Amino acid sequence: MAWFGKLIGGSLGLMFGGPLGMIAGIAFGHMVDKAGALPERQHTGHASSLDQRQMLFFVGAFSMLAKIASIDGTITKAERQRVITFIRTDLRLGLEQEELALRIFDAAASSEESFDRLALQFVQAFRFEPNILQTMIDILVQVAAADGTVSLAEEALIKRAAQIFGIASSYVDHLIARYSPKADPLEKAYSILGVSSSATDDQIKAAYRKLSREFHPDALAAKGMGEEFTAHATAKFREIQEAWESIKNVRGIK
Repeated sequence: MAWFGKLIGGSLGLMFGGPLGMIAGIAFGHMVDKAGALPERQHTGHASSLDQRQMLFFVGAFSMLAKIASIDGTITKAERQRVITFIRTDLRLGLEQEELALRIFDAAASSEESFDRLALQFVQAFRFEPNILQTMIDILVQVAAADGTVSLAEEALIKRAAQIFGIASSYVDHLIARYSPKADPLEKAYSILGVSSSATDDQIKAAYRKLSREFHPDALAAKGMGEEFTAHATAKFREIQEAWESIKNVRGIK
């Protein structure tokens, strides 16, 4: 997380403005207060556009997750724990980064900013990068499904995000089916590729090739995303390969 040191030094602040900038300001305020105790080199560093993109994705992700978790009115202990599990198990963040993520989460949860405004600012930054937008929807569904089910309210909010991002609601349906603990393995493989079991071999091949290009380990890295989210995309890429192999073997696709 290249921008983390600059953030502690207070050089990023509210540089990208809007509702996400406000949440960042609340979450990071106490860290900026500590800047006087840090070496001068951390005070004067300037955040690059790469740093800004990584920070915006990070703030956007945990802000939207907070709105998903609080959609029923309160965030339960179990809901907060599943976010922590996601941070530690899926993203494998360090302790300082975990603290940062949770501060963003708490700031967004208590903020009166609407989910729509957060999602709209996010899509403005990544509107030409469908793989990043799909990764965000994937993260939202994974956390929502961590307790074994996705509630109707959670599903509606995630589908609202998909609508704002210009992603078909059927993509959300496929993700929900994928992360259901009761999903049939073969049906899960089809959902991973975003196709139905009635799709033709050519349609399945096309879907596989498209996803492989979008989620290749180098794809998000080339877009300037941090290593924690690149690792998440790498796991997704591996899942795509495994789903393709399963379907190919069952169908005898050459």
